[in-house]
Amino acid sequence: MTTIRGKATLPELPYAYNALEPHISGEIMELHHKKHHNTYVTSYNAAIEKLAAAESSGDVKAQIELGPVINFHGGGHINHSLFWKNLAPTSNGGGAYATGTALDKAITETFGGKDDLVKLFNAKLAAIQGSGWTWLVKNKETGNLEVINKQNQDPVLSPYVPLLGVDAWEHAYYLQYENRKVEYFQAIWNVINWSEVSARYDAA
Repeated sequence: MTTIRGKATLPELPYAYNALEPHISGEIMELHHKKHHNTYVTSYNAAIEKLAAAESSGDVKAQIELGPVINFHGGGHINHSLFWKNLAPTSNGGGAYATGTALDKAITETFGGKDDLVKLFNAKLAAIQGSGWTWLVKNKETGNLEVINKQNQDPVLSPYVPLLGVDAWEHAYYLQYENRKVEYFQAIWNVINWSEVSARYDAA
């Protein structure tokens, strides 16, 4: 998590808000980043300040009550910080999938190929009830790739290493796709930053 003196900070996007158009509108990206992600940052920071005060005063009940708040807003910050890096403009490699890499070999061995992964991934996205995320992860215990769902803003935790995440919350698509979320799930693959995903896989 990006921190300054123990506090989370809103990361800068590595591209302009409108750089992912027409697949994701600039209006959505600006709202998603400036409003939604920023809310997770400010709310997390407020919660950890309250936690420090509760720990200082020995207020165990308050510490317990703050747990879900910290998980939600801290998870929102972690998830979105990775999400922005998972995307790239088509002019900068977005959507470009390289064969022959270690990631490609693992995807082929596990799922049958990139197209099969996308089909499974989108089915998992469509199966989310309410809000949540779908993730391509590496299981550190088995070494295998898996596609998993997480509800709300729950972060990906050990033994999993997050490689690629797609936000299935309505705020990620509704201004552009309205109730046609399946179109959003299909469109986002045009701006997936496979170089970032591959680098995460190699590092894992």
